[in-house]
Amino acid sequence: MSCLMIDVESFHLNKKDMQRIKHPLVGGVILFARNYQNKNQLKQLVSQIRDVKKDILIGVDHEGGRVQRFKDGFTSLPPMAMLGKIYDQDKQKAQDFASLVGWFIAKELGGCDIDFSFTPVLDVNYGASSVIGDRAFHEQVSPVIKLANNLRKGLEDGGMQAIGKHFPGHGFIKEDTHIEKGEDKRKFLDIKENDLKVFISLINNGMKGIMPSHIIYSSCDSLPAGLSRFWLQDQLRDKLGFKGAIFSDDMSMKAATFEKENIVERLLMALNAGCDMVLLCNSPKEVDYALTNIRWNIDTNSIARLAAMKLDNTKNKIDIYKHHSVAEIQQKIESMSN
Repeated sequence: MSCLMIDVESFHLNKKDMQRIKHPLVGGVILFARNYQNKNQLKQLVSQIRDVKKDILIGVDHEGGRVQRFKDGFTSLPPMAMLGKIYDQDKQKAQDFASLVGWFIAKELGGCDIDFSFTPVLDVNYGASSVIGDRAFHEQVSPVIKLANNLRKGLEDGGMQAIGKHFPGHGFIKEDTHIEKGEDKRKFLDIKENDLKVFISLINNGMKGIMPSHIIYSSCDSLPAGLSRFWLQDQLRDKLGFKGAIFSDDMSMKAATFEKENIVERLLMALNAGCDMVLLCNSPKEVDYALTNIRWNIDTNSIARLAAMKLDNTKNKIDIYKHHSVAEIQQKIESMSN
């Protein structure tokens, strides 16, 4: 298992894709909407990738609502805020729905041999963020904890591990870190007493993956969380006791480039801060430059943490929720999206 997760260009691998995937540093591929025509094509693409490197991790952003890369042929997933609205009316119903959504994500993606989705979003919706918004479950901490834990459990029941994002919380500021620098000026105690409680709960319930944000929490550290030893080592590993895999957010995002313009320096900052796998997407030239110039020896702990993120196909073949047919579950989920 290696430390870089990259993207591919289209519906099928070309020679350049294959060369990049073969590189010893590449241990993962993230898929996007541009890689999807239909389920058969997707399965062929995944098979091509695994023919090049058998044990590679394959992931996708498949949260629901605005962030669902595969649509035609897949169940239309609701934005997670819809579960929060149901929670306000009927807590148990919302938690049951969250479990079903998680299980169905695992069943549909797992049926295409995809290891995981980068989900759930654990951010609290403070009403300010231009990029989080209805991707978050709720405006309050407690419902986020309850719904996210149920979605995590549904994923795991379907053989898939959850990856909570964006540590330690992306919901407070307006800025979109894909295109601009983001700074959260809150005191550490404010973050600890709100946003961090969500991550603590999910960690204590066995979540195996976390993605940090590219936000600078300026009262705590001058670096974005995904490049910060304070957040990844002192807090996430040491204080919160997280034993799972840390995946960086995309290192080509604008908020990451402010720290180091050189991509190799950025990647090494993230790895040295504590990321087990670093994402580099939508920038083929930077991928090629990084693969030519970076030197990194992944340690045995990172290898084990990343190996634990593999899809468990044996579990995914079992219909855990036997009191519902697959068609009934799909109908329930679709009804929330309409």
